[in-house]
Amino acid sequence: MTRLESMLAGPAYEGYAYAYPHKTAYRPLRPPVPLRVGWSAERRDALFLYLHVPFCEMRCGFCNLFTQTRPKDGVAGAYLAALGRQAVRVHEALGDVRFARVAVGGGTPTFLDTAQLAELFDVAEHTLGADLHAVPVAVETSPATAEPDKLALLRERGVTRVSIGVQSFVDAELTAAGRPQTAAQVEAALERLRAAGFPTLNLDLIYGLPRQTVASWLTSVRAALRWRPEELYLYPLYSRPLTPLGRAVPGGDDLRPASYREARALLLDSGYAQVSMRMFRARHALAEDGPVYCCQEDGMVGVGCGARSYTRSLHYATEYAVRAAGVREILADYVARPDEAFDRADFGFRLGPEEQRRRYVIQSLLSGEGLAPAAYRARFGTEALDDLPELGELEPLGLARRDPDRLTLTPAGVERSDLLGPWLYSEAVRNLMGDYAWR
Repeated sequence: MTRLESMLAGPAYEGYAYAYPHKTAYRPLRPPVPLRVGWSAERRDALFLYLHVPFCEMRCGFCNLFTQTRPKDGVAGAYLAALGRQAVRVHEALGDVRFARVAVGGGTPTFLDTAQLAELFDVAEHTLGADLHAVPVAVETSPATAEPDKLALLRERGVTRVSIGVQSFVDAELTAAGRPQTAAQVEAALERLRAAGFPTLNLDLIYGLPRQTVASWLTSVRAALRWRPEELYLYPLYSRPLTPLGRAVPGGDDLRPASYREARALLLDSGYAQVSMRMFRARHALAEDGPVYCCQEDGMVGVGCGARSYTRSLHYATEYAVRAAGVREILADYVARPDEAFDRADFGFRLGPEEQRRRYVIQSLLSGEGLAPAAYRARFGTEALDDLPELGELEPLGLARRDPDRLTLTPAGVERSDLLGPWLYSEAVRNLMGDYAWR
């Protein structure tokens, strides 16, 4: 039995497969890498700018993001001042750059008050040089913080996409998940978001929650569809270290596979196209305006404590924590940093040739576009199947189909994306992840 066959015989899902390598593979960089050096060989004409706001009204039961709940007075202001200082140094180190995409995440960015949100967008526009009215701009929000004055400011500053963490429209499930909201509050927030006129509304939903059945899950999906969101993200619940729901996913009767399949069928019948395992886009969604951005070719500049940055050969961020004490310690270090400390990356992962190849393959396969052998050959000068011969296992197992131009996942393969991603991780990355000390 191959490793893939062994994994397929186990639990339905392995873990969220997003950026590779996973953040738990990051370690102190010795010596630190000056940003000027780390970005010296990179294209800078179509970058992704990400700003991180690590504050929330509370930590939900499933959340292991880098965020602080209900910070004391003055903490958010001190944080924004530090973020502004970091942005100055990042801009000086990177020189003349252009941004093709901007996103503000967290945490909950709209936890900030209106003046603080304006300050954050001033940093993006005036310090870093992002043209916020010429590129797609995305912001995350929550039902409690999606207030009319904040939404008006976001729209005025160029935000084109708002994503709201709904998770469920069933009150009992929201309570079990530790969400600080009711279904009625969610509906009221969605009404405000639609009234604000954002071109793209995204709703996040979670399947596998405590007290949830397949039927109640579909109730939430249908409730979401009543708002005709341009995008929907469906997330399976995972057991995550140090979270209140860390042991919530059952080992026996796991309803997540059935929940995924039923929701997928409903969304496809409702005119949504599946972009990835999690993402569904409506037929009525507008095409994105703005410069072309390709995550395989173009880097990401992360600003703020908890933000990650990507070049081809270096991924870096601040350190990471889930427990309140660890988050406070890292935030205090960030706020107290002297300006020159923002000139370098001191925590991250260096990607050698093998890791760059694996990252390219994982991101290509798990997207709707699939892996194009010609594009891989042009990028690396080799053949993907020679570099990663295990890819040949996918087609016989019904997980992928291959034609002369592309290797794409079948519906069965897309369903197992969160297993196939980790399957392709290198042994070195798996070992680092396994040795990570959670804090």
